[in-house]
Amino acid sequence: MSTLAGKIAVISGGTTGIGLAITQRFVAEGAHVFIFGRRQAQLDAAAKLIGRNVTAIQADAANLDDLDRVAAAVRDQKGVVDIIVANAGLVEHASIDTLTPDHFDKTFNLNARGPVFLVQKLLPLMKRGGSIVLVSSAMHVMGIPGHTTYAASKAALRSYARTWAAEFKDRGIRVNTLSPGVTETPILDSQSATPADREALVNMYLNMIPVGRLARAEEIASAALFLASDQSSYMTGADLMDDGGVGQV
Repeated sequence: MSTLAGKIAVISGGTTGIGLAITQRFVAEGAHVFIFGRRQAQLDAAAKLIGRNVTAIQADAANLDDLDRVAAAVRDQKGVVDIIVANAGLVEHASIDTLTPDHFDKTFNLNARGPVFLVQKLLPLMKRGGSIVLVSSAMHVMGIPGHTTYAASKAALRSYARTWAAEFKDRGIRVNTLSPGVTETPILDSQSATPADREALVNMYLNMIPVGRLARAEEIASAALFLASDQSSYMTGADLMDDGGVGQV
């Protein structure tokens, strides 16, 4: 039997990179997955690629009205949620002497505020227990220049997992964070103005990673499957560092 047979999952930012890889893996394992993102073209492409057992909704993970629409769609179509993966996020580099209030608010609204209200709005649908996976980052335990807001917003997710593991213990809901290392996804492009900048950024990271390479999105999806499924039935409030050792040494 497939690991997630009959399960209903909701994944924010499920159209590209890690989120898309998680969606593909969950569908392959028997789940019906609701994905949402801001760009309709990317949603359409992801849904076509996945091909089955996926519902794509245009919605901004930082917009509370949009999250209401996502919750309403899940309620109307399936009536229940078993798995939430809060994956949507962004990285913008800024040193402390250059970052702006707009940069701070943009980062925290998506990376830290959005997951709170996604969980809040879907929680009434978790009627049969389940698993919440908060996609954090190895950077939440590291100190890398230019990542003041990003690292702090990802550290917030680690705190949520601890609090919610205790808060939801009588509901049969487990909550864990998944903290990937640097992964080969389009998010690296958004951090670079030119191909040369991207190469320099990747080389900087490679010098820090004991495994000596970037992660593949499919590797992170395997870790997400572990946390979402009964394979991790005795884990809650934990942080799974799938990071090639970058946050460990």
